[in-house]
Amino acid sequence: MLTTSLTAPPAPLGARRRWTVLAVCALSMFLVGVDTTIVNVGLPEIGRGLGVGTRGLEWVVDAYTVVMAGLLIVSGALADRFGRRRVFRCGLLVFGLASLACALAPSPGVLVAARAVQGIGASMLSPVALAIVVNAMPDPRERARAIGVWASVFGLSMAAGPVTGGALIGAFGWRSVFWINAPVVVAALVLVAVFVPESRGERARRLDLPGQALLTAVLCLAVGLLIEGPRVGWTSPAALAGYAVTAAAVAGFVTVERRRAEPLMDLGLFRRPPFVSAVLGATAVFVALNTTLLLHTLYLQHARGWSPLAAGAATLPMALGATVCAPWSGALVGRLGPRRPLVLAGGFVTAGGLCLVGLDRDTGVPLLLLALLLIGVGFGFANAPLTCTAVSGLPSSRAGVAGAITSTARQVGAAVGIAVAGGLLAGTAPAGLPAATRPGWLLVSACGLFLLVAARAAGPRPTGTTGG
Repeated sequence: MLTTSLTAPPAPLGARRRWTVLAVCALSMFLVGVDTTIVNVGLPEIGRGLGVGTRGLEWVVDAYTVVMAGLLIVSGALADRFGRRRVFRCGLLVFGLASLACALAPSPGVLVAARAVQGIGASMLSPVALAIVVNAMPDPRERARAIGVWASVFGLSMAAGPVTGGALIGAFGWRSVFWINAPVVVAALVLVAVFVPESRGERARRLDLPGQALLTAVLCLAVGLLIEGPRVGWTSPAALAGYAVTAAAVAGFVTVERRRAEPLMDLGLFRRPPFVSAVLGATAVFVALNTTLLLHTLYLQHARGWSPLAAGAATLPMALGATVCAPWSGALVGRLGPRRPLVLAGGFVTAGGLCLVGLDRDTGVPLLLLALLLIGVGFGFANAPLTCTAVSGLPSSRAGVAGAITSTARQVGAAVGIAVAGGLLAGTAPAGLPAATRPGWLLVSACGLFLLVAARAAGPRPTGTTGG
């Protein structure tokens, strides 16, 4: 398998150094999470500035998430071969330079291309940073707490992206959401150089280039169909051809992976029900989150005339819920296992979605804020138990690929959520937006219900082998 292996023995770090490593890696991951959602609140302003409609705006968001999802696993393998800190620093540099290109983009095409390059850099940060953290945390319970902190930072970044974006756009315009990355990247590069030790996998694995190409093709085709389907027609010749090519790419990927001695993705993991439920649960959580953010942004700005700053500020309850509950969830996983936090996550997400299925133009602001708070709480409770469920009971040699597949699933969920929400609202007049969002809120509730199903497959208590 080709992924970030956790087989190298951890460096003998003291407690303060271990948690410093976590803090430095979490700062970098904050960038990844923020840039997954910070653009959402700025989409109307970007559209006006560059003359692009809703469907083109979906690509501004999904170019980043799809490319990141497609390259997460191979980035982990490159880190094993060339050194995790080295690849991590390279990812920061690519991410920073691409952010500058986004800020200077003169056209929608250039912006989408620069966002895709941002995704390349982000793919070098997520699994590699997590492997660095796990390598520094040999004790299973300390590792569970670290994953909780990790999930808290990542959850905060995802939920705080619209708040940050709204404030920046209100003060400096939409390009500022990309300019702000530059000083953070510089600080992260310095901190990584000073505090993060180098580590590698026990042995370098060969690159699976055919598998990587087919996986990327599958993700791009599937998300592309979701985005372009409403425009070309779901039963049009172009869409039917897209379905056929996607199915062929999936079949080709499975065939290639089964025949390789060291595949990109260990398909044997999918014979484990807890792993499958964790992967699907991670996808569902991010479908719910990103559907919520895009529907919320376009509804408030187009249907109710709110400013980007006001629309972003309205997501503060979501950010608060995610920030408070993610570390609490990590502590619960360490003591009780993943099942109870997942039940809480599913219940809160379901309740939040149901609050808005009757959304109209006059829906009260307290109900909107309550719904976002509930979804944020559910999101905060979800990430740590899903990660722990994915890797529980696995030897360290397989935990890396399990964590990488789960990270890929999260980004696939983000891309699907944006594509679905954009498809629901594309071409809809402002007066029709509230009604058009209602299927999206039902989807959010369905994602919450799926988490309740996933909780049944989760282990009753933490296991002590791995934590990625």
